Amino acid sequence: MDNDSKHPGIKSVGWALVQASRLHRSRTGDKLSELGLFAGQEQVLQALGSSGPMTMGELAAILRVRPPTASKTVSRLSSLKLVERHNEPGDARVVRVKLTKEGKRKAAAIDALWDEVEAELLQGFDNKDRKRMRKLLRRAAKNLAGITGADQSGFETDDETDGLEASEPEIVAVAAV
Repeated sequence: MDNDSKHPGIKSVGWALVQASRLHRSRTGDKLSELGLFAGQEQVLQALGSSGPMTMGELAAILRVRPPTASKTVSRLSSLKLVERHNEPGDARVVRVKLTKEGKRKAAAIDALWDEVEAELLQGFDNKDRKRMRKLLRRAAKNLAGITGADQSGFETDDETDGLEASEPEIVAVAAV
């Protein structure tokens, strides 16, 4: 009997997901450290890079964290001169966050980093397998979001636009847990 067959979680999808997530996060963390960033900070830069300036509340919702958590990360990124915070004209309680020029450069480097780790993660997977994995992971996340009361937006399975028989090349973004 080999060691894997003795492991209590060997047939658990959740166990496999946690292990893959940890390894993905570790690999991504190693790459981020080369950019002078820590895990979690890249998600703020990616969100701002793709959506543009947004309020702290909007940012927290996209990241699926509480506003104080987003605020702490934004403060650290602000001290690194990667983001700027501005009060909303007419309502000083609303704070908008945007990337600086250096933040935009880091966001582009992060996109390249994610593509590299994504290619490593999905080596040997064909397009059909990649689409199926993304669809199933989104469905699983949506299931848990519904049970925990988390925001369920963003977990669409792309059933209408992601026919599994499609053969067009695609870049798949898998978020680290």
